Amino acid sequence: MKSIAIMQPTFLPWSGYFDLLDQVDEFIFLDNVQFEKQSWQHRNRILGPSGLEWVTVPVLSKGRFGQKVCDVEIKVADFPVKHLRTIMHNYSKALYFKDYWDELQNILLSVKTNSSLVQLNMRLILWLSKCFGIETNFRMASEMNPTSGRAERLVSIIKSVGASQYISPIGSATYLQQDQYAFSRAGIDIMFQNYEPRPYRQLQPDFILGTCALDILFNEGPAAGEIIRMGRSQLHQFKEFFCEKTNFI
Repeated sequence: MKSIAIMQPTFLPWSGYFDLLDQVDEFIFLDNVQFEKQSWQHRNRILGPSGLEWVTVPVLSKGRFGQKVCDVEIKVADFPVKHLRTIMHNYSKALYFKDYWDELQNILLSVKTNSSLVQLNMRLILWLSKCFGIETNFRMASEMNPTSGRAERLVSIIKSVGASQYISPIGSATYLQQDQYAFSRAGIDIMFQNYEPRPYRQLQPDFILGTCALDILFNEGPAAGEIIRMGRSQLHQFKEFFCEKTNFI
């Protein structure tokens, strides 16, 4: 049974994103949906001495309402320097910082004004996947010409790659429950990711959740991938998940 996950290409995702990516045969970047400002699509959080801190990629949005993620362009040419300065300030003392710093610099410093946000996000995701020992196949939804409509789009993507199992984050459960019949008619099983991040070494004395995956990479280095996998439990089956939720309520 071929499994698939479909997610937007977010900026420096958290560890749970990579856990999902690691569990599927093929991962589709959903880049042909509407861009949302102040979303994970172009920002995330790192951990500093004062706690969680946002890092945001500035993008061109004026007069571009409704633009798709794949069409979004980066606005400011010098933003990579500012980002790198912030990351260095917060992580230079991390145990494995120097092992990955040059590669991160090369990716960010290649960005110019009008560069594609999706291309930047993908380069970072593929680089982090390599660091975590993840070898999943990647494709772009915008290159697949899926049908319109929320459920129909997902079903057409899944069918086009020959998959029969769709693994989704728990956060998508509500709308997938509404669209379940479109999946069942197509013979597609829906499963939900079951992930709870395990504490790991951080520069701060108390473990803090909610950081992007750079945090675990710089602090745990070669062990980061296995630590991410340690937070994984058995997938929730669609029907069992909603039965459990109903009984709980």
